[in-house]
Amino acid sequence: MSAVLVALRLARRNAWRSRGRSALIMVMIGLPVLVITAVLTLTATMSVSPREGLVAELGAADALLMQAPEGTVLRQEPNGTSWSGGGEGATVPGRSAAEVGALLGPGSRLIPFDAGVLQLGSERVEALRTDLRDPLTKGMRTLSEGRLPAAAREVAVTSAFGLGPGDLLRPSGAAPLTVVGVVEHPNRPSLRQVVGPDLPLASVNEFWSPGENGTGWLADTAEPVSWTRVSALNSAGLYVTSRAMMTDPRSWDRDSGFDVQSTVGIGAMVIMVVLVTVLLAGPAFAVGLRRRRRELAEIAAQGGSAAHLRTIVVADGLLLGGAATFVATVLGIGAGTLGAPIMARWGGQAGPPEVPWPPVLAVAALGLLTGIVAALVPAVQAARQNSAAVLAGRTPAVADRPGWPLAGAALVLAGLGATVVARRQPGSVWVLASAVLVLLGLVVLTPWLVRCTGRLAGRLRLPLRMSVRDAVRHRSRTASAVAAVMAVTATVVAVGIGTYSEYMDQRNAYTSARPTGMLAIWAGNIGDPAWSRLRAEAARQLPGVPLAAGYQVKDAKGHRYALRYTVRWNGTRTRRTAAVGDQTLLRLLQGRHDPQAAAALASGKAVVFDPAALRDGKLALRASSTSGPARKLDVPAVLATPADEHQGGALLPRALVEQAGFATAERQLYAMYRPSANSTLARDLAKVTPRVTVASEEGYRNMPDPAPGLWRWLGGALVLVVGGTLAATRLAAADMRPERATMVAIGAPPRMSRAVVAGQALYISGLGALVGLLAGTVTGLALTRPMTTRGAGDPATIAIPWPFLVAVVIGLPVLASAAALITRTRLPLARRLL
Repeated sequence: MSAVLVALRLARRNAWRSRGRSALIMVMIGLPVLVITAVLTLTATMSVSPREGLVAELGAADALLMQAPEGTVLRQEPNGTSWSGGGEGATVPGRSAAEVGALLGPGSRLIPFDAGVLQLGSERVEALRTDLRDPLTKGMRTLSEGRLPAAAREVAVTSAFGLGPGDLLRPSGAAPLTVVGVVEHPNRPSLRQVVGPDLPLASVNEFWSPGENGTGWLADTAEPVSWTRVSALNSAGLYVTSRAMMTDPRSWDRDSGFDVQSTVGIGAMVIMVVLVTVLLAGPAFAVGLRRRRRELAEIAAQGGSAAHLRTIVVADGLLLGGAATFVATVLGIGAGTLGAPIMARWGGQAGPPEVPWPPVLAVAALGLLTGIVAALVPAVQAARQNSAAVLAGRTPAVADRPGWPLAGAALVLAGLGATVVARRQPGSVWVLASAVLVLLGLVVLTPWLVRCTGRLAGRLRLPLRMSVRDAVRHRSRTASAVAAVMAVTATVVAVGIGTYSEYMDQRNAYTSARPTGMLAIWAGNIGDPAWSRLRAEAARQLPGVPLAAGYQVKDAKGHRYALRYTVRWNGTRTRRTAAVGDQTLLRLLQGRHDPQAAAALASGKAVVFDPAALRDGKLALRASSTSGPARKLDVPAVLATPADEHQGGALLPRALVEQAGFATAERQLYAMYRPSANSTLARDLAKVTPRVTVASEEGYRNMPDPAPGLWRWLGGALVLVVGGTLAATRLAAADMRPERATMVAIGAPPRMSRAVVAGQALYISGLGALVGLLAGTVTGLALTRPMTTRGAGDPATIAIPWPFLVAVVIGLPVLASAAALITRTRLPLARRLL
């Protein structure tokens, strides 16, 4: 134990003597710990659990009951937060407060609690219609200014509005509302909400969601609302948020079991973080070892054993890793805790400060382990150094172990074999795990690669020749930096190829039954008078826009049917519903007048836009209904060209459908029209009937483009590659002081010294980027199969983001070299031993 204490004391003294190098090591080790800890703390604080948000949702009440629209069948889960519903059940009439109180039992007290939206000009804001003065609402909103609304036309607003007492709100179609108070949501400081006892809420039944909109009550009950009572209330058309259920641990504690893929994924991520951090910090420890060689040789000459020397060097990693981890953990917790309220004001929510200690402590232990592992290789070298040669002032020659290249090649081959097998497995985690094996093999091979590439130094210009030869001479320092650049580049290239291939696969697989820019208005089970009113309102809302009619299919008993067929589109099985209409709709679907398709439709044939759906001039349809028996139909069809290349679908003439024994009724409207972002068309049509759906076909152009994400990856790679390269270059520049001093002594200009330093950066980043490109390409191509295929027989989509790869493989080394040119190179003359 005394030897360890002495080693730690020596490590502290050495760290203080070389403060710049020590700070660099601490930043390399602590930065990942700080970032991960901050993200964990921020996520935990901003993730408001149902229990933490219980006061904001229920106040002091025992339950919140929201009335579902008629025809909705509720099925809540035991935890009370998950639910599902359908519209095909028996109609449940709306309940009055007295009826709901009777369902809850004697001694219950209810107050109204209606959630919805308030229309303020073209803006719709959240609104609550309830009395905040009632004790049941205690804690739901906190008064920060003014008073709580008490009379009609008085409201309170959240601070995000920027209003104060005395200001007016002017809802559409209603009298102005007077703001008498400003309130705060306990968890959502950015929420824009209006609260008052008498608000003209807009109708939102077509978008009903419990807790977000609808009519309801806050209830104070004599007994807790148990799961049995929740089920009974669901049958009465009431969605229930029960305090007793939310606070019952049995409703939440579930054993998630052992997930192999998640465990493998976390393990691969941990290995990658440790590997990159160790490789970045390794050169600093290697340079520190060379500066301490004489000190260590003197300890060995005075009787210190090899174990003592290893302990002294490992103590450097323990001390610096422990200090970096402690500081980074504290800063990460502070950043996550302080950042949550700030980010919540920009959007989102934040609960009480919460630190997820198990993962945070695991990350801290990982940082400490990283510091120790980064010092292991220098520690082994210290134990094997020739003390006599060091004390004589001679630089020991670097001895390569012949078995290491063979071990590295074996790991690479094993990783490639595992990648081939993992490529066929579902999920990408197995490919990533195999990639870690390849990277580990390349790390072991890196010293051999450095030595092999050093043989080309004789053909280079003088500055590059000196840089490469110095890098080869100090392979322990160079190999770590090259391997770090290689690992980062391989990761970025693999992610880039996989992400871009997935995007191209989704874009190519995108398909629609309507051309881009088409507006569709569909109605459900409504009568002819309601449809006439809806059609008239649509014509009024879209003046001058030609409307094409589509038809609903029913059998003799009035059951709705959908005529569907299945086709494979770009390797994906797609189920389409055939439209029923006339030549006006056909012209919209084709974007032009097609005489042949129009003639076929007029003769009673279907017009199909999916070539694979036709068999011998027939289209196989399945007529399905939720309330009637299914039927199969084979109808004559012709192939036509749609308006868009990604468009499919089929159009059936009414006569063909009616010949099959079905009736048709106009319940659809189509138009080539793009609503604006603040269009109120859907809301205005819903005022006529809630059973209306408005959809606008935007095409694949609105799908997320991976370019921003890829360039963010490039930014992260830029920080790691350039930062790691500069760190290694500065250490190399300090290590090359005798050679650079000799260059100055014989008259070399300052630009020559800068060129030598920049050559080190170019060699390190260039070799690492080239090897990383090869490794990342193999992994990226393997990732394309699990990321872009959807079953046997579906070929993988391979797409290479060439500009991104050029920026990674060429741009990063160029930037690293350019940044190295600013390294200070002026040195005084130094005495050298000959």
